[in-house]
Amino acid sequence: MPWNLDSDRPIYIQIVERLKMDIISGYYTPGQKLPSVREFAMEASVNPNTMQRALAELERDGLVFSQRTSGRYITEDVSLMENIKIELATQQIKEFLKKLKLLKEDL
Repeated sequence: MPWNLDSDRPIYIQIVERLKMDIISGYYTPGQKLPSVREFAMEASVNPNTMQRALAELERDGLVFSQRTSGRYITEDVSLMENIKIELATQQIKEFLKKLKLLKEDL
């Protein structure tokens, strides 16, 4: 799946959003080992430092954890993933309703 990153917003934020979506949609399964920072960076065509920053953000969110010598893994906390899925769905619905309201005002 191609990484469609644009220059309108910080790249690392777009990477975080993409990886979050991949995690909560099941593309990456709980406990699965992630590719290395360099592998991810090559796949996304970004600097490894940018990818490192995105993965650090996912660690702060609790979706990813690292084990010193063996790399990063997806959390096994399914309830956390469900909560994030609900949160993202709610955000999307609010944005949709906001845009719908703007359209209605233009009529």
